[in-house]
Amino acid sequence: MFLRNSWYLAAWGHELGDGLLARTLLNEPVVLYRGEDGRPAALEDRCCHRSMPLSMGRRTGNNLQCGYHGLVFDPAGQCIQIPGQTTVPPGSRIRSYPVVERWKAVWIWMGEPAKADPALVPDWWWMDHPAWRPVIGPVLPIAGHYELVNDNLLDLSHTSYIHGDTIGNLAQLEFPIRTERFETGVCMTRWTIDRPAPPLYQDIGKFRGNVDRWQIVTSTVPCFSDVHIGMVDTGLGQEEGVRRGGLEFHNVNAATPETERSCFQFYAHARHFAQASAEVDEIYARDFQRVFRQDVVAIGAQQKNMDVFRNAPQIDINVDAPGLALRRLIATALAAEARGETPLLRRA
Repeated sequence: MFLRNSWYLAAWGHELGDGLLARTLLNEPVVLYRGEDGRPAALEDRCCHRSMPLSMGRRTGNNLQCGYHGLVFDPAGQCIQIPGQTTVPPGSRIRSYPVVERWKAVWIWMGEPAKADPALVPDWWWMDHPAWRPVIGPVLPIAGHYELVNDNLLDLSHTSYIHGDTIGNLAQLEFPIRTERFETGVCMTRWTIDRPAPPLYQDIGKFRGNVDRWQIVTSTVPCFSDVHIGMVDTGLGQEEGVRRGGLEFHNVNAATPETERSCFQFYAHARHFAQASAEVDEIYARDFQRVFRQDVVAIGAQQKNMDVFRNAPQIDINVDAPGLALRRLIATALAAEARGETPLLRRA
């Protein structure tokens, strides 16, 4: 069961070139493309004649032509041309989805089109700000429910173990997390004071000694997370709001459901240091891809065991608080939508 009246990240803008992109989103086959005018469009991936996937056809101008019998559909899903005849039968249309392109991404609205307010797209302004350098990672197919990705991002204690040779170390476990709840999401904060930087951050930041490190994860319903990471030489009073002279970036994430047991993780990093460094670009592209692929394996293994041990009891521990809070908000939004209400989905 998925929240329908919400934006979801469907593709990065660079994925839509001259070809057609087939992607299953919330159990629905969708074809995404960029018209001749440069605008993105999304249609049900099915010809209304004999159900041929339109993703197996071709783009013609701003429209799509079915590769089976040549029917042409406009971006609104209306069949506008049928080869060999002058009239188009009534009802010759397929579903069209509202889309908007923002923050280098194409967002899709899977619910009621009239409720598709672009102001509800997550505010990832770092992705387009000249003072921040974005590096976009590959789209990761994950064999697990999208809420497992939410949990993973809100509980960064796992980095001490799964990513201990790159972005994690045991030092962070000495410090508690703080959980803040708001109407549409949750924020997890952890400060690690006067401890060594994790290996990858030490390589990038070249710190002289210990650092003060912050991890601030803001996650909103249903599947958007901003992981704000930073660290500077210890002793400057960072926890009180002084953040200067070190390493800082936002890791933005969207875990878009594919099915009940699979999703796509879209992620990117926007950094506020070494903006012109091709070497740092490569580190973010290469090393963080390895980090995220480790999570892909872990989440897939979780889902597999959850399917096998369906009724096995599970416990919760302190670091689960942010993830559990977000799960409750998602459940509340789903229940509201099932009653015909519009869930509160303002941006954080």
